[in-house]
Amino acid sequence: MFRRYAEEFSGGGAVTGGRSKAAKRKRDTMPKRNKKNFRPTKEGAGMTEAGVKAYRKANPGSKLQTAVTEDKPTGKRAKRRKSFCARSAGQMKKFPKAAKDPNSRLRQARRRWKC
Repeated sequence: MFRRYAEEFSGGGAVTGGRSKAAKRKRDTMPKRNKKNFRPTKEGAGMTEAGVKAYRKANPGSKLQTAVTEDKPTGKRAKRRKSFCARSAGQMKKFPKAAKDPNSRLRQARRRWKC
């Protein structure tokens, strides 16, 4: 019995050889980090409209959207803003150094989203 078990796992069976499922999966591709796709920190950080379009083109089925920047959004956009503000508030706790710096990407993004 032991011999059959040893042959099964050492003879290139199902366990050895080939790549794992995780390795076979297509990786998400981010667009290049340039002025066209990403906003500089002083302009509020985050992706531009062109950057979001490039990402969605490279990742079909993606639902990525740009920041909610209007003064009083309604419906789903208001919920997205509220959710972002809650998540980024957690980041402020996790990274106190960035939270203290008014020019950090985190603080600039929160300002852009009007959190």
